[in-house]
Amino acid sequence: MTQAPTKIAAIYLGKAAELRALLLCMAPLCRAEPGNLRWDVWCDRAHGQRYVLDELYLDAAAVAVHRMTSHYQAYLAKIPELAERTVWVLEAVEVG
Repeated sequence: MTQAPTKIAAIYLGKAAELRALLLCMAPLCRAEPGNLRWDVWCDRAHGQRYVLDELYLDAAAVAVHRMTSHYQAYLAKIPELAERTVWVLEAVEVG
């Protein structure tokens, strides 16, 4: 059985400087996780307070492990005071 990668896309709108600092601090920690394949931060050129987080994990189990880490838990505690957040957890659509 093939493992299905899990993509997470999150959009944040909030306090730009603090939000950017938090996301950039998370990057090396998340990228070091065994099931992480990608963890990138993007800033909207037209709206500097809007950031997009682009994550890719080996599978849903890797996402579950990620969400149990101390750095993710600290992020969850901090993010509500910094930004509005919209998150999508996605699965790949096979293209023939």
